[in-house]
Amino acid sequence: MIRRPAVAGSFYPGDAAILRRAATELAPAIAAEAAPAAAPKALIVPHAGWIYSGAVAGAAYARLRPHAATIRRVVLLGPVHRVPVRGLALPDADVFATPLGEVRVDDASLRRLAALRQVVVRGDVHAEEHSLEVQLPFLQAVLADFTLVPLAVGDATPEEIAEVLEVLWGGPETLIVVSSDLSHYRDYAEAERIDRATVERILRGELLQSFEQACGALPIDGLIVAARHHRLTSRLLARCNSGDTAGDRRRVVGYAALEFVEPGGPTP
Repeated sequence: MIRRPAVAGSFYPGDAAILRRAATELAPAIAAEAAPAAAPKALIVPHAGWIYSGAVAGAAYARLRPHAATIRRVVLLGPVHRVPVRGLALPDADVFATPLGEVRVDDASLRRLAALRQVVVRGDVHAEEHSLEVQLPFLQAVLADFTLVPLAVGDATPEEIAEVLEVLWGGPETLIVVSSDLSHYRDYAEAERIDRATVERILRGELLQSFEQACGALPIDGLIVAARHHRLTSRLLARCNSGDTAGDRRRVVGYAALEFVEPGGPTP
């Protein structure tokens, strides 16, 4: 079964050539001397339309280019926006498609998750969900070849999400991507204040307190719990809001890109 793109042509370009060019421009190659040697273990990236948040997301995906041959599996988590679900939902599809081609769902990972009661298989949850889909063309553009573990996060505790991440943690071949925007529909000044505080909280390793801070607060909190356990270090790569890009400053949505790196690597 193939999960067909639901938001190609609206959230990101629907034409393959235009899409690949946009991904390359938003996530450009980093000069070797400027690229930190340590590969990200996890990223937090926004999931709005690329015209609004693409440059912020691209700042994170550009970090993957020097490690494209190493990363072979992507664990992708994003909040549900349309269909509620208890726990974390896997798709019933074998493949996710975008205008850039198809990405195989990692069968071995799905089998490993089968014993966890907080994980369910729900194709309807994935059918129209954009929070995962908008990340796929970026991943296809910057990685050589990879399989996907797509998890749509509904009503789940941070500990339940962290348990899923632990099962899938792996080594340098595994990248974790959490898809989330920040505050929604505040005026520019208030959004700046809220988003700055939210990012600082994440960087301190403190759980978020509400969905007012980030629509993906739950998967972010799950990552924070896992990051504490694995002693990851984090840093902010980029931040802005829709008022800085293509939106009305009276009602903006906030975006941030952060990376988490395992201990032992060179300091960025």
